[in-house]
Amino acid sequence: RRIGATYVQAFEDVRDCIEKVVPAVWFSSADESAAREYILYCVTWAKVYNTVARELGEIVLDEKKNVKAFVLEFSNGARINALSSNPKAFRSKGGKVVLDEFAFHNDQAELWKAAKPVITWGFPLRILSTHKGQQNLFYKFIQSIKKGSLNWSLHTTNIFNAVEDGLVDKIFKRKTTQAERTEWLQQLEQDAFDAHTWQEEYCCIAVDESTAFLPYELIMACEADDRLSTNELSFRDDQTEPLTLTGPLFIGYDVGRKKDLSVIWVMEEFENHLYTRLVKIMERTPFKAQQEVLFDLLRMPNVHRCCIDATGLGMQMAETAQEQFGKYRIEAVMFTGRVKEEMAFDLLTRFQDKTITIPADKSIREDFHSIRKIVTAANNIRFDVAQSDVSGHADRFWACALAAHAAKKDQGPVIVRSRRKLESKTLLQGF
Repeated sequence: RRIGATYVQAFEDVRDCIEKVVPAVWFSSADESAAREYILYCVTWAKVYNTVARELGEIVLDEKKNVKAFVLEFSNGARINALSSNPKAFRSKGGKVVLDEFAFHNDQAELWKAAKPVITWGFPLRILSTHKGQQNLFYKFIQSIKKGSLNWSLHTTNIFNAVEDGLVDKIFKRKTTQAERTEWLQQLEQDAFDAHTWQEEYCCIAVDESTAFLPYELIMACEADDRLSTNELSFRDDQTEPLTLTGPLFIGYDVGRKKDLSVIWVMEEFENHLYTRLVKIMERTPFKAQQEVLFDLLRMPNVHRCCIDATGLGMQMAETAQEQFGKYRIEAVMFTGRVKEEMAFDLLTRFQDKTITIPADKSIREDFHSIRKIVTAANNIRFDVAQSDVSGHADRFWACALAAHAAKKDQGPVIVRSRRKLESKTLLQGF
């Protein structure tokens, strides 16, 4: 974004008109403001060429079809026409075509259908755009070029290419060091806020949001800057003091050791809403140290239930916790496909109903967003993780899902206790 592609395209178009390479340029962008900006660029380049070009303003090309354009006319009769995104605007036209921000046009298929025949007599066509997911014609064009099925010329400029070519030097108005450029890139990625924005707007990577099990919109709607609920209970996560929470607590524990993270997720329930109270991330932490952290939390009297991932490494931890605190408080959860599906969809429902609050943390957000639902050929649902820079393997997501599973009211063993035998001499008195 903003590398000057449209600016340079305007130069090429002015040059082609002045040299009579094309009789006309038909430029279309996704909105009117972009069309106006493009015409201003063309006026600038016409002045550089010291040529006569009349800016005719907005004119009506077809009143019946409501087709309008901003027009720049040269002394040799060539014209540059900046059109709206209406596909009808290209009908019965001939010349060079430029489709700006093509991925963001409302009807790409109809626009392409109308624009392609314009260049039939050997005129060039240019498509400029950033990505907007993978469910569009622009993405299909890119993929077809890369596969070799379209003999087009593809030019990609991501943020790293731009920095290498001097973008940061241009911004700073001086020669910068490698350390300065690296720091600038790191800050830019951090300010992008989420991986979706960073990948599509800066890295030229199309993100298929449609396959995300939890879209960013759902996740961010349930984020909070703090983890205190409306009843203003105190919270500490530095382990110097125990959590002083009076509501029922539910714990999820996703166990890892070397490759994956171990994550303990603590939630407090208040009026059927789950508030995150603690997210404890443990990376390459010995099991003994992990057990100490978990057991300190389980000793809190208001911990109602804890669900532990008992698949593989977590089995021994779950058994030890059950021996220490009882099976009625500790549930060992085997991560079968059916169990994972149930937990994932229960958590999704929480997000959809906005009955869960999680920290506004980038690592957590990206971890949750990395989950992808895949339907296999056998019509089974599998949950996989998209490629991400976030450490772990969606461990935060599954720890949260385990905590939410622990809070389900219809789960857990039924405990029956009888009172002492009722003995009274007056029980039948008067009968």
